[in-house]
Amino acid sequence: MDRLTSRYTAFEPLGLRKTVGQLQAVIRDLYLSDTIPWVVGYSGGKDSTASLQLIWNAIGALEPGQRTKTVHVISTDTMVENPIVSMWVGHSLLKMREAAAVQHLPIQSHRLTPSSEDSFWVNLVGRGYPAPRPKFRWCTSRLKINPSNQFINDVVDKNGEAILVLGSRKRESEKRKEVIAKFEGSTRNLLSRNNNPKLDRCWVYTPIVEWSNDDVWQYLMQVENPWGYNNKDLLGMYQGATADGECPLVVDTSTPSCGDSRFGCYVCTMVDQDKSMQAMIRNDDEKEWMLPLADLRNVYLDVKDDRKHRDFRRMNKSLTLFNGRLVHGPYTQSYRAKVLRAILRAQKSVREQGPEAVRNIELVTLPELEKIRALWVESKHEIEDLLPKIYEEETGERYPGQPLDESQAFQPDDVRLLQEISGSASESDELHFQLVRELLHVEHQYRTSARRHGLYDVLDKTLEHGAFSSAEEALAFAVKRETSVGVRETDGPPVYEAADYEGVAP
Repeated sequence: MDRLTSRYTAFEPLGLRKTVGQLQAVIRDLYLSDTIPWVVGYSGGKDSTASLQLIWNAIGALEPGQRTKTVHVISTDTMVENPIVSMWVGHSLLKMREAAAVQHLPIQSHRLTPSSEDSFWVNLVGRGYPAPRPKFRWCTSRLKINPSNQFINDVVDKNGEAILVLGSRKRESEKRKEVIAKFEGSTRNLLSRNNNPKLDRCWVYTPIVEWSNDDVWQYLMQVENPWGYNNKDLLGMYQGATADGECPLVVDTSTPSCGDSRFGCYVCTMVDQDKSMQAMIRNDDEKEWMLPLADLRNVYLDVKDDRKHRDFRRMNKSLTLFNGRLVHGPYTQSYRAKVLRAILRAQKSVREQGPEAVRNIELVTLPELEKIRALWVESKHEIEDLLPKIYEEETGERYPGQPLDESQAFQPDDVRLLQEISGSASESDELHFQLVRELLHVEHQYRTSARRHGLYDVLDKTLEHGAFSSAEEALAFAVKRETSVGVRETDGPPVYEAADYEGVAP
């Protein structure tokens, strides 16, 4: 019988207590066998909690003089997490820090976040990346893989190797079972090779790999949490979300970022709907304050019908055909501004309607806003500098960022005059305004160069890419170009890479 669907339990025939006792003895032997530090992935979900609890209790049973290796507990906060889970994890990491100090354990907890450069809103609102989708899943590497890999590699650089402890289980799914089995078996007992080439000096240990879902909950309900959390509250959080899963620590793309009905990012567009957040809101009237967060995803990040919100040119302004249609690129200026307004309104609503714990929540931080502003003005030549105005109109507060260098920004009267000259009655007028605006800003950026080398090349490219009065005209040109030079359209839907959205030709 398939153990994935049967009533298999890893606690037979010894029972829970003896089985766990034996497993903790194995953990202690592994801990004492070398000087390699451990890194434990903690997401706040049931599997990572069970794994960490086993590690914690095993090391706690050692003599103080034997606790010589540091155990790093890392949790990656994408900064767009379900706030209920985010608060749970944040408080848990704090409790771990306090409990480890009291119990004299070499356990250190770390909250990891993506850099402002890599954050979700900087990429979506700042650069204009369309919401993640299977052929352009830009979020996982930036929000999860990069922060965790950087931390792990720092540990490796200082110590030569590291052992990564994960709460992965074969019985999570057949796919996960296959991934684990592929990398099982090595010359080091209990440890598996890492399938991520960027972590080639990192071993993997999965203490609950053979446990079933019921085993995990039985253990958590019968064994007290050693850092002072109540595992029954964790069960309640799962029950409130009707989701029996979690977002595991992600160190490579073979690990599922989040599955259907799992806790994760409230903006996730890799699933049809965020069932866990919707269930939380539906099951508890006191959580209705999260509705604006659900709306951000459901209303503004629709990947099935977002062509109308995107430029008909790629990020580098090139034209690409597929099935007789132009492959659309980044979100337009107007839609990026619209999404930013929605974020700030949602933030204000959550602060006003939510519990005390979220009264100071930041859906988008000041460093992110400053990066978005710089991308709009400096990279996209949107000299209107709209972000401070949007912020003040939506929050009712003065924008707290630093003023732009006066030599970098055009005055509002200049922009208004340019808009009047260009017109605003049609798509053609808007494209004309964008072209002239970009030409002026490009020249302005080169004004202090001694030789102004490269200016004319940039101006030529700007004129070439902005030579269309409408998307229809651009499409006709692209079709004629492909026909005249005998080049076929791409044979399949383009698979986007980050380079496509950084001005590099695909």
